[in-house]
Amino acid sequence: MSLSKIDVVAALVALAHERRLSVFRLLVQSGPDGLSAGDIAARLKMQPSSLTFHTQKLAQAKLLKAEKIERQVIYSVQLPMMKAVVGYLTENCCGGASC
Repeated sequence: MSLSKIDVVAALVALAHERRLSVFRLLVQSGPDGLSAGDIAARLKMQPSSLTFHTQKLAQAKLLKAEKIERQVIYSVQLPMMKAVVGYLTENCCGGASC
């Protein structure tokens, strides 16, 4: 996955908030199946409206995927995007020298 600087900046801006970073890390830990909005809110002690605001920001940055299953919204990390951002940041690490 090739990213533009704009994509990387959007991802970093989305992650540069304590609550969003907590949501993202929790979802990374949960794996590809993700967690329901209710589970995330309970685990992080967040109000549902606040969680919705933060997950929308992460989804706009293409870091999260939201899937509606019956009456629940399940959030999961977009692993290709996460890996692409990390790859962009570490591309040409140490100018090609052994780190």
